[in-house]
Amino acid sequence: MSTQTKWALDPTHSEVGFKIKHLMITNVSGSFGSFTADAITDGDDFNTAQINFSADISSINTGNEQRDTHLKSPDFFEAEKFAHLTFKGNGFTPTDEVGEFELNGDLTIRDVTKPIKLKVEMGGIAKDPWGQTKAGFTIAGKINRKDFGLVWNAPTEAGGLLVSEEVRLNAEIQLVKQA
Repeated sequence: MSTQTKWALDPTHSEVGFKIKHLMITNVSGSFGSFTADAITDGDDFNTAQINFSADISSINTGNEQRDTHLKSPDFFEAEKFAHLTFKGNGFTPTDEVGEFELNGDLTIRDVTKPIKLKVEMGGIAKDPWGQTKAGFTIAGKINRKDFGLVWNAPTEAGGLLVSEEVRLNAEIQLVKQA
């Protein structure tokens, strides 16, 4: 019987981002500057981990203040009413690739909760020079923004759309084992 282990986010060694097609010809990248994550595992085994993640919508940054303001508006995230997006994961399922897992969980944006699957590469568990035990993960996934009520768009002169429905998610997460 193993002991439950608590893990907390190491924010200085973590980042959360996304990419979305603009004019259907290039990608625009963005990130969240303020987010939290934690996990509870059996010992150091993440296969049954209970994972919680939250990102502060007001911390969204695409490198363009006007676009960021629009993303925080009711056309998209409606940050004043829905201040955070959240994810609750319930353990990793190994895939056929060594060190790769699928993480299933529920993503909530604008009070809309949908199940999603994320691809996770576990970088490993290691002690840093100060004796802290850390676990590292590279995370990728895709969602359809319309599934979460993010439906704003504009037609282009050529008859296409300004922004795609598909949003690619990417994150580098480092967790610190709590004493």
